[in-house]
Amino acid sequence: MTDIVLTTLNARYAHASLGLRYLRANLGELHGISSIREFVIGQKTEEMVEKLLADKPKIIGIGVYIWNVDECTRLVAQIKAVAPEIIIVLGGPEVSYETEQQRICEMADYVITGWGDVTFAVLAKQLMKNERPDKKVIAGVQAPLPALVLPYKEFTDEDVKQRHLYVEASRGCPFKCEFCLSALDKTAWPFELDPFLNELEILYQRGARTFKFVDRTFNLKVDTSLAILDFFLKKLEHAPEDPIFAHFELIPDHLPEKLKEEIAKFPAGTLQFEIGIQTFDPAVQARVSRRQKNEVADTNIRWLREHSTAHLHVDLIAGLPGEDVESFAKGFDRLVALAPHEIQFGILKRLRGAPIARHTKEHGLKFNPDPPYNILATDVIDFATMQRLSRFSRYWDIIANSGRYSRTLPLLLADNAFENFLAFSDWLYEKTGKTHAIAHERMVQFIFDYLSDVRRLEKEKLAEDIIADYRAVGGRTHFEFEAPGAARALPRPQKTAGGTPSRQARHLQGNAS
Repeated sequence: MTDIVLTTLNARYAHASLGLRYLRANLGELHGISSIREFVIGQKTEEMVEKLLADKPKIIGIGVYIWNVDECTRLVAQIKAVAPEIIIVLGGPEVSYETEQQRICEMADYVITGWGDVTFAVLAKQLMKNERPDKKVIAGVQAPLPALVLPYKEFTDEDVKQRHLYVEASRGCPFKCEFCLSALDKTAWPFELDPFLNELEILYQRGARTFKFVDRTFNLKVDTSLAILDFFLKKLEHAPEDPIFAHFELIPDHLPEKLKEEIAKFPAGTLQFEIGIQTFDPAVQARVSRRQKNEVADTNIRWLREHSTAHLHVDLIAGLPGEDVESFAKGFDRLVALAPHEIQFGILKRLRGAPIARHTKEHGLKFNPDPPYNILATDVIDFATMQRLSRFSRYWDIIANSGRYSRTLPLLLADNAFENFLAFSDWLYEKTGKTHAIAHERMVQFIFDYLSDVRRLEKEKLAEDIIADYRAVGGRTHFEFEAPGAARALPRPQKTAGGTPSRQARHLQGNAS
């Protein structure tokens, strides 16, 4: 019997919603009559509705995010069309602000804003007693973290074997970066360390080997960071043949020596650090309330690249108020010179409730009115230029971040990374008219054509480098520009088992070659 169904649409099957698992873990006596049903964006709405109704629930709780709000809106509309008696409760960051402006909130029965861990349980108990609160929009209560039941037992055996397991050692953020909803937090709150490490141990014993920490500031409290890293190090020392992959988000200008010493002990392919630079421009940083010591951040990224084997994923944001293309380009080139494995070239989004909206009038911020609310123009970047930057971002992800072009990418970037890749991006869009669904083989040919015909590089050496990249990731097609005696079928790369994801593994292979 399933009276309460918790559901959401994840971006990919590999993602397992931590939020839904917190909700179910804290349902108390209602836990036994509840279940979790997850879907993936792109699934047919009617099929999702059918599966949800098959459980014959009385209450459906839906996690709503910027990436799934459109599809969740269709989901709610269809449920209400065919089963209006079912009570729908919404939660999540997308419906925690500006609820009165959203069709999905209008159709739902209740909306919980902010923290829902304990508030959903309170509401569900009322509803199961046929008590209907008068208020539709209910402010979530922020319970002390020790009062929460941790959610990790809600991960199924299938989750452990096949999906990323999201975990958190802390919540909140002490920083006030205005483009982020965490700017609204008062501080960061740590979970009790020993119970958390015990849950990690249980997950490990169940077979979990990929752990993605969602903490906004993993290295804020260094002693806690050291204890968690030591947990993983001991596992690796005990079973070096059994790989682990752990992802953390780091504050870029806070890397004490004790933490460096611990990080340096990890073998290749086990650590990934996501590092938010966002902008190197001090005036823009001040404008959006971002505190960052740029020189220290530079030094720390350089140290991580040169003295650790961690995979580095560093974020920049285009379209911040007052930052023009020239300023962004300088920051991009500065970051390229630090040689992180991936640069996430993001486009500013107006998250509902985020303080960045206060700059709209002064800096001419024009946002897409529909999800994902991306910036379309500012007073210093017009719409056409922002479109060029968006295409740059997409092509950069396909080429640079994919790890498939370790020899070829330096040829594209040459002496001026931003300017040269933007020129290539403009040329590629003119040739293809699209930024998605470009087959690997077609991209290889386009890169060869551009570097040989536009940049006038020597074709024989160019072909050798591009084909070496292509074969290294298992490519088997023969190209007309290849040398006649070139090998056509190298062994396909082995998939990593339980450890380093394939994209990160390609970066490691590229560095070694």
